[in-house]
Amino acid sequence: MDHVVGLKCTICGKEYAPGEVEYICPDHGDDGNLDVLYDYDRIADRVSKTGLADVTGIWRYKALMPIDIDAPVPPLVVGATPLYRVDNVAQQIGAGQVWIKDDGRNPTASLKDRASALIVARAGVEGRDLVTTASTGNAAAALAGVAASVQMPTVIFVPASAPPAKITQLLVYGANVLLVDGTYDDAFELCLKATHKYGWYCRNTGYNPYTAEGKKTVSYEICEQLADRPGQFSAPDTILVSVGDGNIISGVHKGLRDLLALGWIDKMPRLIGVQAEGSAAMYKAWKEGINPAKMEPIDAQTVADSISAGLPRDRVKAMRAVTETGGAYITVSDDEIIAAIPKLAQMSGVFAEPAASAAYAGLLKASGLGMFSADERIVVLSTGNGLKDIASAQKSVRQAPKIAPTLDEVDRIISEII
Repeated sequence: MDHVVGLKCTICGKEYAPGEVEYICPDHGDDGNLDVLYDYDRIADRVSKTGLADVTGIWRYKALMPIDIDAPVPPLVVGATPLYRVDNVAQQIGAGQVWIKDDGRNPTASLKDRASALIVARAGVEGRDLVTTASTGNAAAALAGVAASVQMPTVIFVPASAPPAKITQLLVYGANVLLVDGTYDDAFELCLKATHKYGWYCRNTGYNPYTAEGKKTVSYEICEQLADRPGQFSAPDTILVSVGDGNIISGVHKGLRDLLALGWIDKMPRLIGVQAEGSAAMYKAWKEGINPAKMEPIDAQTVADSISAGLPRDRVKAMRAVTETGGAYITVSDDEIIAAIPKLAQMSGVFAEPAASAAYAGLLKASGLGMFSADERIVVLSTGNGLKDIASAQKSVRQAPKIAPTLDEVDRIISEII
């Protein structure tokens, strides 16, 4: 793994050799998130954009990830999710092109499978016996599912308020689920205490520096899928990403930075972070010019549980993702998030949970604010499948099914519809 040259603290800039620290910069407690540093010249000598691995999923980009090229990896096919061009949406908002990246098509139905696949692979290489995480549901399911594929035990801390479908998914995978009577932040802190006490390998977002290195693969796929021909990469103008803990948008940014450093794309897309109004810590800090390292926690409340975070754990990198790309943070209400579920589904065929539909609600909000040009190429990242939270999907549908016990009744109903 000599293409990984170090880890750099996002707060103080101190650098560490690979293996010198495990999770964070010790000078900043649990807030000292680290960047993984690469030798891009060495990577370029070993692989080209036309010579990537001939496999399906994220391991196609293994040479660009923090793992040895010959290291064993979990068998589940993670990544290779579809990117849909939706011209009707582009026409509606007056943009050149709109694309929906449907990461709800991953094995456990969310983008977070990308991070879990890498974490489980690294845990296996390091000979770790158990992986733990705190999650509102999606990261937990991702870890439970990927770990189950290699028979690795997991202990998962989840707020008791998480959607029942997400908790059930964990139990189906055989995870050891511990419900926490509190918020995601409470579950996070308890998970860290257990990690330190028992020596488990911790997947926690914004704590383990390698989670973003798995999530960054979504940027590789987007740019490869947008290219005119195989073996090429093409960056969009703008990517909209829903934001809670900030790890996904930081991963998207890291992937784009990799491609730019390798010369595989020729521009950095603008990143727009979308937050729920009731969980808008990043938006508030961005709007008010607050140093993300000095942010104070808020009382986060939103229907979009997967982006509910009182103190975003990857806040420094999440802020950098927006400011360094000339992007912005915007907020959408819970009503807009719920309304976006059927809007996205009926315009594109993509069924999104609230945290994912928030990005589409953000697209509509940003359009109304005049944030797009007529020739802009936009990607909306849909991070999770709507089956994750059926209760919210039910709230989004106002029309009840029609009762038709006879053919005469069918005739009557159809005459009203058509």
